[in-house]
Amino acid sequence: MRILKVLFLLLLLFVSCQQKEKPHAYTFYYWKTRLALNTEEKKSLDKATSPFLYTRFFDVNKVNGKFQPVAVITKDKNFKPDKTIVPTVFITNQSFLNITEQEIKFLAESIYSLIQKKASEYHLNINNEIQIDCDWTAGTRDDYFKFLKELKTISDKEITSTLRLHQVKDKKIMGVPPVEKVYLMCYSTSSPLETSDKNSILDIHILKAYLSQLEDYPIKNMEVALPIYSWGIITNHLGKHRLINALSVSDLNHPDFKKISENKAEIMRDGFYFGNYLNKGFTIKVEEISSAQLKEAVHFLDRKLSHFNIVYYQLDSRFVFNQNFSL
Repeated sequence: MRILKVLFLLLLLFVSCQQKEKPHAYTFYYWKTRLALNTEEKKSLDKATSPFLYTRFFDVNKVNGKFQPVAVITKDKNFKPDKTIVPTVFITNQSFLNITEQEIKFLAESIYSLIQKKASEYHLNINNEIQIDCDWTAGTRDDYFKFLKELKTISDKEITSTLRLHQVKDKKIMGVPPVEKVYLMCYSTSSPLETSDKNSILDIHILKAYLSQLEDYPIKNMEVALPIYSWGIITNHLGKHRLINALSVSDLNHPDFKKISENKAEIMRDGFYFGNYLNKGFTIKVEEISSAQLKEAVHFLDRKLSHFNIVYYQLDSRFVFNQNFSL
């Protein structure tokens, strides 16, 4: 009898592990200004197991007291994804500084109107959700939350919000957005423009520290955004930093570069590199994300969340080539 009980417990443990190892449904963010898919991007999107594509329609910023749509999307005639489009809008935090009630309503009406205009103009198959991306702060939270409510009233859509790591960790100060679903942005764990040995895109130790109490977050309907992008951090003689997008460690294997470490090199000759003029003595630090890092992040989140889908940032042939996204 005791042996049977042990075998039964082992069977339950095996079944539980098998269920936990089932891959998460996944898709991508599309964050380019022009809607167009090359062969590699279309191939990766077709393999995605979620029916949605989270597509940035435009950004919003406040300039000289006026709201301005920035980099509004255009569309290639051949852009016809099989996925349903989720309109996504990035709004700068400064847009909500000293905003009035009247401006909140105007902003909500303007954003919804432009989304509808672009969806109609480009014959996009959009769903009933609008995702708002904003790195709100304690000083703007109340007005940002009012905006989310106003946008829902005006659009009669499901309004969702991104959620950054510090907004989880400091939820008492940052507040909880008045939405039923959030998207946890598991990247940008530190600034790339600070001198550090850490990977600023995703440092697992920082991620775990910020999300140690994630299971206590009031909104349980949560999806997870994970990074697949890369860049090179250029440091000049004065210690100033700037970024070159989409560099990889293999780019450091250059005859004019002297390797300092696996992901860092010194430039030994003035010249044009990656479309930029760089001087001798400048250094390049490449930050990219490995499959092992993504798996570790998902394994940690599996212990914190009962269920989640993954949205990878971002759909770009430079980042999706030969990747395995089923985690």
